[in-house]
Amino acid sequence: MWVLQAKQLSTHVRLHAPSDDEPSYVNRKGYHNIKVQAICDFEGRFTNIFANWPGSTHDSHIFNTSTLSNYLQTNHRGLIDGVILGDSGYACRPYLLTPYANPTERHQQRFNGCHASTRSVIERTFGILKRRFHVLHSEVRMKPEKVCRIFGACAVLHNIALSRNEPLVNDDGAGVRLDQPVQVPAFLGVQDGRNTREHVARLFFNH
Repeated sequence: MWVLQAKQLSTHVRLHAPSDDEPSYVNRKGYHNIKVQAICDFEGRFTNIFANWPGSTHDSHIFNTSTLSNYLQTNHRGLIDGVILGDSGYACRPYLLTPYANPTERHQQRFNGCHASTRSVIERTFGILKRRFHVLHSEVRMKPEKVCRIFGACAVLHNIALSRNEPLVNDDGAGVRLDQPVQVPAFLGVQDGRNTREHVARLFFNH
């Protein structure tokens, strides 16, 4: 059985201009930041954090050089192990499904719509994290290495808060959507990203 395990996205943590390698920390919006790659499960619990890259680094490069990517390339056994959802900035792989670039058939269009709504869980998770820990909203006046450790600590505390059902201050009730994991038979075809995506799309969205 296959269980959809995680969604992937990156966020930015603004910081004071560092003294070392300052230009590489300037993102496309013109301010200095750390780029954080994170993966969460369907409950909005962080399962993987990679927070040590300057703001100008491309998302796909961060993932490709991560220990998680190296692990999945070697150990991923197919849909039985689940998949990660990523946006079109990543390459489609058996363990990382991205949207169709030019969906022409109905099941492809429906897959893209569900992909976007499911992946939005991590966007809401980032929002909740920054509401819990306001230091992540403003410019952090510390060295990049310490900012990375602060983000990791906040993510751990966020997970603990979820496990203990700790409410947010001034919570408006718009928490993370608690969808149930989806189970699907194993895919026995060619094990590459596009064929895996097409299998999932036809199985669930071809009606």
